Amino acid sequence: MRSRFLFAMLAVLPLAAFAAPVAAKSEKRPNFLVIVADDLGYSDIGAFGGEIDTPNLDALAKKGVKLTAFHTAPTCSPTRSMLLSGTDNHLAGVGAMAELIAPNQRGKPGFEGYLRPNVASLAELLGANGYRTLLSGKWHLGLTPDQDPHARGFQRSFTLLQGGHNHFGLATSNALIKGTTYRENGDTLPGVPQDFYSSDYFATKLVQYLDETKQGVDGAKPFFAYLAFTAPHWPLQAPKADIERYRGRYDAGFEVLRARRLKRQVELGLIDADTAAHAPVLKKDWDALSVEEKKTAARDMEIYAAMVDRLDKNVGRVIAELKRTDEYDNTVILFLADNGAEGLDIAHSEMAGINTLDDGADNSFDNRGSATSYVAYGPGWAQAATAPSWLFKAYATEGGTRTVAFVGGKDFKRSGGLGGAFTSVADVVPTFLELAGVPDHKGQFQGRAVEPIRGKSWVPYLKGKTDRVYATGDTIGTELFGSRALRQGDWKITDPGTGAWQLFNIAEDPGETRDLAKDNPERLAELTAGWDVYAKEVGIIIPSVKIYQP
Repeated sequence: MRSRFLFAMLAVLPLAAFAAPVAAKSEKRPNFLVIVADDLGYSDIGAFGGEIDTPNLDALAKKGVKLTAFHTAPTCSPTRSMLLSGTDNHLAGVGAMAELIAPNQRGKPGFEGYLRPNVASLAELLGANGYRTLLSGKWHLGLTPDQDPHARGFQRSFTLLQGGHNHFGLATSNALIKGTTYRENGDTLPGVPQDFYSSDYFATKLVQYLDETKQGVDGAKPFFAYLAFTAPHWPLQAPKADIERYRGRYDAGFEVLRARRLKRQVELGLIDADTAAHAPVLKKDWDALSVEEKKTAARDMEIYAAMVDRLDKNVGRVIAELKRTDEYDNTVILFLADNGAEGLDIAHSEMAGINTLDDGADNSFDNRGSATSYVAYGPGWAQAATAPSWLFKAYATEGGTRTVAFVGGKDFKRSGGLGGAFTSVADVVPTFLELAGVPDHKGQFQGRAVEPIRGKSWVPYLKGKTDRVYATGDTIGTELFGSRALRQGDWKITDPGTGAWQLFNIAEDPGETRDLAKDNPERLAELTAGWDVYAKEVGIIIPSVKIYQP
């Protein structure tokens, strides 16, 4: 069986290949803007079936290519490691999130919990080839100075080091393990402004960096900008006026919302009318909730919607800056969520550590969404957002790894339509390098050996020259917290964490509703063998204990 993970001897590129821009001087190289939303559901924005007010994202999606089969890792930092390295998260050092490494994984290669030095980051690669490199937002790829974004190729950076924070800036700390730490250009900040709100401030800092660097000595250079929002990741917090605009919108419940979004996805052509949706996994149906529980659940979704709304407005501010500076028409814009919607129910979680997150918070109804509250919205709303897919964040099912994404800004032949071919977050590095005219580093960068790029460029696909990004014989695996999957062509084996494989034809059954393992033993054996090859190549260690299964 073919495997894209088997590599021949790699030729060493001369260092000079990364010393200067390699594109033809007469050709203006594109800017790149990557926008990441944290825990955003697949159908949350209007262009993908949602009812939340997201006109700026919708306009970008309409103009670009909707990547309807885009896949990430099941959670945030593994995805971010793949986004910036172009390789598997286990090889990039984030085989598990730093906070959730199992005892049998600690100290093992690939489970460092930060972006390893033996990968070349996209910022390093583009920066070495004449790009301005800018970051504003969440990092979650290392805490020490040598792991800071400023040390990994970003020339200007304002960053939250950890994976989450109070969106209004409370509890800033230099305690790297338990605190909330912000750095700018490698320097730890004592705090954030009193009027801090995460989405607002991250956008403000990126606009500042875009303007300042354009006015500076490197102003003629193209830019790579990375805007990494922490919204709508819990704790759900938003300005009160934003929340009030959604009052009453979700009183009918998460099952009604799920049905409405599925209907809208059909109308938009995102799914076929006969697509079977996976049944949601719930402890209680909406009708089984008490009046008070329904009231509280609806409010939590109102807060969540307000966070997404606010994120969209800040995307609009960045787009306005690009247009003001005449950079917009030459900017490739990629938008994605880092994983499926978050189904965690903090208030009722049985996981140690998780069920104490809201200790000391004021989660009374009138205070929910404020800086002193600490809530998440739970599996009901999450599965309204991931439908028709199975489950949500933290699982290697489609609901955990198929995320909203679109790319635009160039005159791609597929612009204005759907891109239904399987694509991976690991593809971003080779895609951007090809568009920038920068060669694949082939395992060598600035005198050091680095992990080869495993993703594939989308450029031929976006230009309409091919119908697939991956060949039907290529295998693409993923694993996190013991939940596993492997894709080959239209087929996929999935283990949600039980240790048992299920087999699905994703082209015919994107919701993973019909296990075909018993009817196709040869196909199951083929993909299982592919998994074994993949797992050995990337160094997977299945955790000895259940670390994170919402």
